[in-house]
Amino acid sequence: MRIGIIGSGNIGSTAARLFVDAGHEVAIANSRGPESLADLVADLGEGAHAGTVAEAASFGEAVLVAIPFGRYPALPAASLADRVVIDAMNYYPNRDGNIAELDDDTTTSTELLAAHAPRARVVKAFNTMNYRVLKERGKPGGGEDRLAIFAAGDDPDAKALVSGLIEQIGFAAVDTGGLAEGGRRQQPGSPIYGEPMTESEGSGVLAGLDE
Repeated sequence: MRIGIIGSGNIGSTAARLFVDAGHEVAIANSRGPESLADLVADLGEGAHAGTVAEAASFGEAVLVAIPFGRYPALPAASLADRVVIDAMNYYPNRDGNIAELDDDTTTSTELLAAHAPRARVVKAFNTMNYRVLKERGKPGGGEDRLAIFAAGDDPDAKALVSGLIEQIGFAAVDTGGLAEGGRRQQPGSPIYGEPMTESEGSGVLAGLDE
């Protein structure tokens, strides 16, 4: 699969490595331009190349977005149309500035992204796990002790595609629901945020939220 990655920080670069190692072709971009990614792309190997943000957005069937959330309005919505957009961003007011509708829980950060790119098929994933855990603890061979990566979305086919990617890189995909409900379950401060847990542990925590 061809996968675009917008953001070359800890999550973006780690996901790029995992996707390339799983046999996918990756185009990665950041706000500083393709030339700033020469060393990273050389390290990733033949399965990766650098591009502009617009090029990464339109590169493939899926696009992972891992930038500071406050910068989401600059994402090229037209280039993200008809793509599965994996939202790995988190809202941190101290970094991103206060956003009233998030502070009062009127909506979620992932719903704001979906509103910004209304023709994208948005799935919230890769935002609850520390990049070191993502880098080091995948088990592509399977096993009941695989750690969970959570996914939320309103498009079943898009969520299935993202879940397949999660499984390929050695984690268990756990569905948290739609963008609104599931997005809230994955936000900073939620019981599953930043806590490595297996599929059964994660499912148990989510079940407890419904009680």
